[in-house]
Amino acid sequence: MSGALPPPRSRRRPRGDDGPTQERAVARSMIGEVRAAPSAPFYGDGMDLTINTTSLPHDDPEASLAFYRDLLGFEVRGDVGEGRMRWITVGPAGGPGPSILLAPPGADPGVTDSERRTIAEMMAKGTFGWILLATHQLDATFDKLRAGGAEVVQEPTEQPYGIRDCAFRDPAGNLIRIQQIR
Repeated sequence: MSGALPPPRSRRRPRGDDGPTQERAVARSMIGEVRAAPSAPFYGDGMDLTINTTSLPHDDPEASLAFYRDLLGFEVRGDVGEGRMRWITVGPAGGPGPSILLAPPGADPGVTDSERRTIAEMMAKGTFGWILLATHQLDATFDKLRAGGAEVVQEPTEQPYGIRDCAFRDPAGNLIRIQQIR
């Protein structure tokens, strides 16, 4: 079959092989305890999914902590690993809800050296990771982040599609868009 895509690589382990005990412990620590959202809807079709954790890459754990914990005010929910190989879980302070896992890029053993180089290039350009946050106080949030030294990508702007937002880059180059809640 000419032109067909190769089958996807499996990253699953064979049945019965859960990997080293330390790997399981790191995975549990990275993701953290799964907590129910305060008002998780039930849709009646057996699906009651919520977003627990999403991930963004980091290349400097201390700079990431300074941005997400100290500047954005997120709480640290988990921090495992050593040196630059740290998995840091952060989220809005004071309650359950979604978390962001700040992870070293390309740490998965299934990622090739070529893929690691591509990830590093995309992070350097700021095109690898991004996330949307929301606040009732967009202007005050923007002013605090700018005063704290965050890299401004876009000042608060009324978008033609009805959203007012601004944008920053975190220390790893990830795009952080912040929308105003109306």
